[in-house]
This record gives sequence, structure tokens and C-alpha cells, in this order.
Amino acid sequence: MTPVWDIDPHPEATDREGPGNFREHDIHPFAEGMTPPSWTLVAGEIQGWADVVCELGRKLEAKDDIGHPLPEELAKIHNSFERIHPFIDGNGRTGRLVLNLILVRLGYPPIIVFKRQRESYLTALRRADAGDCGALGELIARAMEDNLNRFIVPNVAGPARLVPLAALVDEEFSIHALRQAAQRGRLNAVQGPGWRVEIFPQVGRCVPGVSAQTQQAAESQLRRRLPKRAVGSLSRVLNWRQRHSAESRPVRCGADSFSL
Repeated sequence: MTPVWDIDPHPEATDREGPGNFREHDIHPFAEGMTPPSWTLVAGEIQGWADVVCELGRKLEAKDDIGHPLPEELAKIHNSFERIHPFIDGNGRTGRLVLNLILVRLGYPPIIVFKRQRESYLTALRRADAGDCGALGELIARAMEDNLNRFIVPNVAGPARLVPLAALVDEEFSIHALRQAAQRGRLNAVQGPGWRVEIFPQVGRCVPGVSAQTQQAAESQLRRRLPKRAVGSLSRVLNWRQRHSAESRPVRCGADSFSL
């Protein structure tokens, strides 16, 4: 924030309200109705918020029941920070960075909120303001899964992600049909000394044309390579998403992240 602030500081900021300092102004109510606390309460509110985060870490470390699915608890924490609005500017960016710090400290993958998710993200925050953290939890869970699939799994899975095309042959799919599907791009396959098919275009999903036994064997190899925390987080995120899939709509992601 400092380079940006040096060029274009907030017009209402005092010398004591630069990057890293709490605001000393009250924030006008937002159009949606949320009113941040008075600036005199910010330090105490942030301390209380930090205590809640630390308590969540202790419960997870002790494997205690946290009372809600983890993504919803993370959504509640993120929304609480945004409701405090501790800085005069940059609260959205800071809140998302702090959320990622919490995720990494807890052993989970960081998340990215993309530009095309802006409206979905803001709508989910407004619903969380009213006490419903489900939509924001869903967005966080999807982002965690996406980053697992996009960055973490490919870097640790290695050859466990690939099986010979012949391993997929069964009564329904002949080797000829599978080879044609690979050549036409209908299977996520690569050609080397013979075709090999990628089992994990999305981890934890059923892959058409792949027998359950074959996929389970490949998943078992992958999970042996993943850190225990990553396997646990992957399972929890996928299980939570499966329970909520009937209530949620797909979130389309763009190429660029955005700032508030």
C-alpha cells in the first residue's frame, strides 16, 4: 500500500492514518446498511477478532468440534474483519491477505478472489452481514479447491496423475474407443510412448470412462505423496461442497484478481 499511498493518499487521511495504522475517522454507513464501529473501538475490536482466530487455531489443532463447517467459520472470520473496517483505505485487500495468512498458518491453501467473482463476493459479504455465511463459505471452499487443483496437486502428484490408457478399458470402453477419444481431445490425455490419461482433471471428482477401482488406486498414490494436512483439507473441502452443492451455483472465475 505504501507506494500507492505516496502517490495517491486517501483525501480524508491524517498523518497518523497511513498504511499500517488504524483509522481515526468514523466510516459512513454503507449503502447496503452495514455500519463499521466508531474508530475509538477499532483497536479493541481487532484484538477480540484476533482472539477468535487464535481460538479457532487451538480447536483445530486439538481436533475439537468448531460448531460449523470450516469454510463457514472462515467466512465468519473474514466478514468480521471487513465489518470492523479497521483502516481508512484498503480494507478489502488487507482482509483477503489476512484470510490467506490464516489459511496458510492452519495448513490450508491460500485463496484467490478473481475479478469476475466481484459481484458474487460482495453479495456473499452482504449476506454474511445479515448472519448467513453460507454463500461466502461456499466461495472460500471453491477457491481452496481450485488452488489445490491448479497449483498444489500438480506439483506434488508427479506420475501418480497419469495411468496408461489401457488401464481404462472395460466392457463399455474399448482401447480403440478410448484412443479415439484421446485423439479428439475428449479425454485429458497426453501422448508419449503410448497414450496416458490424466486421472485428476479435478481431484475427488468421478472421471467419465475411468473405473472406480482405477481412480481409487491412482488417488491412493496421490494421497501418499500429499502432506497430511493437504489431504485432510482437501477431503474436508470436497465433503463440505458435496453437502452444499444443491444450494449453490457455479462461480465463474476470470483471469485477474480485483481490489476494493
